[in-house]
Amino acid sequence: MMIQLKPIWNAFRESPHGPKWLTWAAINLSIAAYFGYGLVAPASSHKTVWLPGETTHGHYQIELDCNACHDPGRSSEGPSSSDVMQDACIRCHGEQLDLAKDTHPAKKFRDPTNAERLKILDAQNCLTCHQEHAPEQTLAMGLTMPADYCWHCHQEVADSRPSHRGMAYDSCATAGCHNYHDNRALYEKYLDDHHGQSDHLELAALPRRSTAETLSGAIRVQEPLAVADADHPPSWTTDDSLLNDWATTAHAMAGVNCSHCHRGDGDSTSDDGAWSEQVAMERCRQCHQRQVESFMTGKHGMRLAAGLSPMTPEQARLPMHAGQAHAELDCSACHSGHRFDTPFAATDACLRCHADDHSLAYGDSSHAALWREELAGNGPAGSGVSCATCHLPRLDGDSGIWVNHDQNANLRPNETMARQVCTHCHGLEYSLSALADPQSVASCFAEAPTERIKSVQMAHEWFQQQEAKRAARRNNR
Repeated sequence: MMIQLKPIWNAFRESPHGPKWLTWAAINLSIAAYFGYGLVAPASSHKTVWLPGETTHGHYQIELDCNACHDPGRSSEGPSSSDVMQDACIRCHGEQLDLAKDTHPAKKFRDPTNAERLKILDAQNCLTCHQEHAPEQTLAMGLTMPADYCWHCHQEVADSRPSHRGMAYDSCATAGCHNYHDNRALYEKYLDDHHGQSDHLELAALPRRSTAETLSGAIRVQEPLAVADADHPPSWTTDDSLLNDWATTAHAMAGVNCSHCHRGDGDSTSDDGAWSEQVAMERCRQCHQRQVESFMTGKHGMRLAAGLSPMTPEQARLPMHAGQAHAELDCSACHSGHRFDTPFAATDACLRCHADDHSLAYGDSSHAALWREELAGNGPAGSGVSCATCHLPRLDGDSGIWVNHDQNANLRPNETMARQVCTHCHGLEYSLSALADPQSVASCFAEAPTERIKSVQMAHEWFQQQEAKRAARRNNR
């Protein structure tokens, strides 16, 4: 028997409750459609409805690209949530852990002697200590981390190290003592080697950059170019100020012409067929590969690495100047125009956006005074301290000194800065003490640290004790 729908619909419509049910049905369908679209939509604000909690300030920029962490198709270990997340962590942070000579790699815990410990704390999985979307567990550094994780394996350390007796179970990670992954500036031999250093070193200067030697190879240094050599299209309206700026840069001195940056890779039969007014980061990568790639691993560029739109100061969780809210962060955000003004990029570009206490205090610090003296020609090269000096450290690579553009690489943890930056000018104990002092950090190190870290002295005493034991054994033979 065929059901007649029209009479049923008419009866429903004429019912006193019919319109209400229709309204509720429409609302529910709209809500379901909105949430459903959020599941399948590309990375966008629609994804926010599915966030189970606030993301840490290390990952919040890419939180709208859920697949960056939760895509099971990218995991080689299987579809479980744990494996997917582990794969995502290693995909982004694995190279950094290798460079840091990770002191607690997963392979360390495959030793059968650690089997009982792993039952208590699975140290082979990142998610054991680090959770996302759990703001109530997130610490100041942007990590979720149990306070007693060291204790599970090292609770008997005081038996072999009398100096550690009486220390609190959650004091292991005190600045200047121990980090879980990166101890390059804290391992005992390094601490002992720098024992007894003065607070301010007599020879205080940064290593000189080896710019030409560290280029990635697309363009090699050629004959210097002048304004008359500019190869812009004839149809382009010439701006003499831009050309004059370009002619004074290291680009022009190295033979880098207009077309090297402004012409695309596609074939062109006309003078201006593939010409672009905007210079994409891929063009910068031609010559500055390590700088671009390191930029994209930091907070300034991580959105670009995830295929999202560029970061803007409006999206930052730190205080920023309102006038720069919509500025997009890419290479030209700091190296703007045709001047590529390195001194401007080293400080003024940073302070144009950042308005936190640390940044605002820079101008009155002794570091800023040294920077102004160097720029004025009254201080030797490398004696000034800009924002880039500390946050874009100069690293010794295979082909020379290059600048790491991951601006937060040595803030995870900040003791990393001691070895990569501070010890060019300061003793290690002073450096670790300053980095451990919140007031010193807030004032941009305008004041000396109020307390001194004891780890350098403790390491020295440890080696003295070991040498005394060896000497006693030799005398007893």
